[in-house]
Amino acid sequence: MKERINLYQTAPEAVKLMLQFEEYKNTTGFDPKLIELIKIRSSQINKCAYCLDMHTKDARAIGETEQRIYCLNAWRESPFYNDAERAALELTEAVTSISTNGVPNHVYEFVRKHFDEKQFVDLIVLINTINSWNRLAISVSNVPGQYKPVTQQ
Repeated sequence: MKERINLYQTAPEAVKLMLQFEEYKNTTGFDPKLIELIKIRSSQINKCAYCLDMHTKDARAIGETEQRIYCLNAWRESPFYNDAERAALELTEAVTSISTNGVPNHVYEFVRKHFDEKQFVDLIVLINTINSWNRLAISVSNVPGQYKPVTQQ
């Protein structure tokens, strides 16, 4: 696999905007492990190997378990996630595949049992952020394997 375009060299202003979009996660108050689960699940759906490599490493670096990472693709059948995480994952799947069914009312209602209006919007922003990164990484063929989490660099 060969990278088509180096985003950081070719479009540094676009990357800067994306990084600002990414920084919003730090204002949400969400558990960093939940944020990584959202990023991993969206990247699984979008088949973004580069982002899967990055976010599984980031999740491990902050203490997420191998078991929860490995079973994320089958979270509905796994007992390893609490109800709030399940709601966030349900929303992640709906928003990531929004052209299929939109965000059904039952998903909205499930999420709102665990998150207030602001948190609902914050979750959507987080999901949209990783979906944007996935689309960029896939389009330019970012090559997975070289990423090291900040704590390991």
